[in-house]
Amino acid sequence: MTAAAPAETVAALGRRTSPPRSLWTDAWLRLRRNRMAVLGLYAIATCATIAILAPVVAPYGFNDQYHEKVYVGPVWETGDWTYLLGTDGVGRDELSRLIWGARISLVVGFVPVAIRLVLGGVVGIVSGYFGGRVDNFLMRIADVFYAIPDILFAIIMSAAFRDTWFGQQMGGLLLLFSSLALFGWEGLARLIRGQVLSLKEKEFVEAARALGAPPARIMWRHIVPNTLAPVIVSLAFGVPSAIIGEAGLSFIGLGVRPPTASWGNMLQDGLASIFSQPTLIAAPAVCIAIILLAFTFLGDGLRDALDPRMKQ
Repeated sequence: MTAAAPAETVAALGRRTSPPRSLWTDAWLRLRRNRMAVLGLYAIATCATIAILAPVVAPYGFNDQYHEKVYVGPVWETGDWTYLLGTDGVGRDELSRLIWGARISLVVGFVPVAIRLVLGGVVGIVSGYFGGRVDNFLMRIADVFYAIPDILFAIIMSAAFRDTWFGQQMGGLLLLFSSLALFGWEGLARLIRGQVLSLKEKEFVEAARALGAPPARIMWRHIVPNTLAPVIVSLAFGVPSAIIGEAGLSFIGLGVRPPTASWGNMLQDGLASIFSQPTLIAAPAVCIAIILLAFTFLGDGLRDALDPRMKQ
């Protein structure tokens, strides 16, 4: 017994001194146990991979027209594997346009959200950290933006600048990014401000301040990393709202300029043949629904995984 005691003591000490898992490691393990979140993540990764490899994967270009093949039905109607999902009113392959349109829809989903993150992050961190008049001034600006409907502003801005030099850049994408990103950041700013207000009085922030760290370093090195969990969840839910915003604007003719393919303007093109060839409107609608559900499942999974109270 006496010979075995030191070995047992060493083993027990080894277990006690093993480094604990970090918040992000625990969050990743919990996320992996959420099947719907993993399914959503796989769907997003698959869609992004297909979009990136569009020049290789797509059978045709997004604007290749074959006028002798107008309104060809899908393969299960014609038995012709040349055009798997058929062609539209000017002979463009529907499957190829779906693949190329995934690029536009995903870019429009991520870029405006990234701009909102920068705007809302800067306003929320500065407002919450400094407080006082700075906080009051920035939050009143956020209230003004919050009072204006974002989709209404996007429609007005797209209609007003669509035919200008600014509206014609990048096939209308630059105008679309601006109209979708200028509003919507105020909710993120309020979220980050609330996190900063609770964090700036913590002991580790007080210690950094006592050691003489400047405010910029304290905000960047100590406060920002501790606000990432709710911000990541908010961004995961913000991407589908941007995608559906682009689809809505393109559907009414104020989004991406033709002939650039996006799922939104494909819905508009397919509306004319909704009864004769419903595949042209059903295919982009299904793609939009799948990507929206994928981001929703991922957002729900991230919300549960990043909740420190979730220990199971």
